[in-house]
Amino acid sequence: MKKFLSIMLCLVMVMAFASGASADKSFFLTLAHNLAEDHAVHIAMMQWADAVNTASDGSITINIIPNGQLGSEADCVSQIQASQLEMTKVSAGTLANFAGAWNCVSVPYVFRDKDHLYKVMNGPEGQDMYKLTEKDGFIGLAWLESGTRCFYTANKAVRTPADLKGLKIRTMDSQMAIDMMNAFGGSATVMGYSDIYTGMQQGVIDGAENNITALRDHADVTKFYCYDEHTMIPDVIVISTKVWNEMSDAQKKIMNDTAAEMITNYRGLWAQFEEDVKAQVGDKVEYVRDVDKAAFQEAVAPLYEKLKTSEPETYSFVERIQAVN
Repeated sequence: MKKFLSIMLCLVMVMAFASGASADKSFFLTLAHNLAEDHAVHIAMMQWADAVNTASDGSITINIIPNGQLGSEADCVSQIQASQLEMTKVSAGTLANFAGAWNCVSVPYVFRDKDHLYKVMNGPEGQDMYKLTEKDGFIGLAWLESGTRCFYTANKAVRTPADLKGLKIRTMDSQMAIDMMNAFGGSATVMGYSDIYTGMQQGVIDGAENNITALRDHADVTKFYCYDEHTMIPDVIVISTKVWNEMSDAQKKIMNDTAAEMITNYRGLWAQFEEDVKAQVGDKVEYVRDVDKAAFQEAVAPLYEKLKTSEPETYSFVERIQAVN
């Protein structure tokens, strides 16, 4: 009887060990961002969260908190570093504050068109960018298109760099964005997105630069939207390195595979989002398409030369990006 009980106990222990070894750890992840619930990015991430939960049989749950409830993009990244948050969605421009080489995607006209953008970000160049902040406690996991940034103004159409002379234009808190504006001949004014409407209304600034969806908030104070298409800065979903390393290989594969599917589906979602915004704006804003893009490209050529010596790592990524056919 003792021998029988010993054998049974061993079997129970073996089965328990096998069961524990095969079961993945459960993760409840919070993903914070500063966009509204009806924004295409939020909708895409909600769909992704559902796909992750289904594919992982419930072992990975992603809870998404929108509207900047947990603070700015920089705040959310800091919370990840302090192990107070697992994931966030930020502009690649924000990531440059942690790893300067991320500036490569903010260089004016580094992407020829959207096909080029997608090929770069879905290729080895994008994967290498994801790893740039590993030493900072987080890595890139996926990216989402954030449109093409152009100038929009309260009173004056911008067709050439000369048209920016004397204009105060809101830019992101990014040295690359400031350098770009100086190269164009405008006056860079750094302020929060939420201050743009009042700034344009009161004449504190003459305009701003962003993708066309910004007109959802600023159409009432905007007269011209000018298609110079100077940058295509993607959004990036980042995750705590600590959390990522705790996931099993199977869970990592689920996260990556579902993210890739999200990126593919999102392209159509974003295009429709832009069209919906145009329909919403109607004839409030005049769209200026006869822009001398070559003149804008020529104006920022010195920025490329400056990068060679001031930011060699960034410039090496720029060269890799431009080499992608």
